[in-house]
Amino acid sequence: MLRATVRPSLLLVMAEDEVDPDRRAYAVWVSEVMLQQTQVATVINYYTGWMQKWPTLQDLASASLEEVNQLWAGLGYYSRGRRLQEGARKVVEELGGHMPRTAETLQQLLPGVGRYTAGAIASIAFGQATGVVDGNVARVLCRVRAIGADPSSTLVSQRLWGLAQQLVDPARPGDFNQAAMELGATVCTPQRPLCSRCPVQSLCRARQRVEREQLLASRSLSGNPDVEECGLLAGLWEFPSVTWEPSEQLQRKALLQELQRWAGPLPATRLRHLGEVVHTFSHIKLTYQVYGLALEGQTPVTTVPAGARWLTQEEFHTAAVSTAMKKVFRVYQGQQPGTCKGSKRSQVSSPCSRKKPCMGQQVLDNFFRPHITTDASNLNSAAQ
Repeated sequence: MLRATVRPSLLLVMAEDEVDPDRRAYAVWVSEVMLQQTQVATVINYYTGWMQKWPTLQDLASASLEEVNQLWAGLGYYSRGRRLQEGARKVVEELGGHMPRTAETLQQLLPGVGRYTAGAIASIAFGQATGVVDGNVARVLCRVRAIGADPSSTLVSQRLWGLAQQLVDPARPGDFNQAAMELGATVCTPQRPLCSRCPVQSLCRARQRVEREQLLASRSLSGNPDVEECGLLAGLWEFPSVTWEPSEQLQRKALLQELQRWAGPLPATRLRHLGEVVHTFSHIKLTYQVYGLALEGQTPVTTVPAGARWLTQEEFHTAAVSTAMKKVFRVYQGQQPGTCKGSKRSQVSSPCSRKKPCMGQQVLDNFFRPHITTDASNLNSAAQ
């Protein structure tokens, strides 16, 4: 379990050591109201000043509205402070100075206390095993369970609350809820989540899906896959090709070995770089570095492995080859169409190479595009 590190410094200075459950609940209540729409760093000084001035519900209930507004100045959303004082007065005047003990009664009896705030107070101050869902927790739950539906929709929100209730630790519900909030705020962030530092990464279904995608992508970049395996160019002929190597020397060596595999011994000194071709297959953009090797009167090997053949220039133009291979051949012929970019030397890509997906929120976004399902059973099964 990840123990919260920021929020306890704000709200549990009193709450953890406070024996009186009403004063403990009051401390949690103040902090949660201040944290609505406001960052922790901004709230800390306001919270400290508030608790020093009004350390108990009775103190706040006896304060004037002008005093409350003065202390709240700069925190924004002034109605929060007014409702907090109204609630304190109700507890003192109507409930005998005792805070309601459950999330249900807190929400029912105190003005301005919604479902989230009630659950936070009840779990942290009174140890009620009730889950909470704020924006951070919703993001964590959606990623851990790979729920791609829109969390702001009523149906999905209800399911997330139910899931939070299933997951909350009955022995330490307050710590669990704060840990979930903190996880979303500091690790499972909207942009560039720190997955490698996440204590629940082994349970995260979204992370598992990302890793599978990355594995498939890495496999597509390794070796020299067959044209038939690519699907995009199935059944077409291509020139011998190899994938990119980190240096020119390794690149030439790999290409020469590939050519010799098809045609037998060849003179390495005659391998020459001719130019570059950029071609787009649907959504896949590929760059080819074109090399040529002239035999200069030598008779080509007549026996070639299965799946290869020698062609004359005339035969090439009538053969089943892709547009990309035709561009490659035009470079060989010395032409410079618009898609050819001179002799710039960058990477060599095979027809089956694909751009490797990057790490972080861009990959995660693929699994969390808003999609509102009308079938409750589908979402329910995703949350199991």
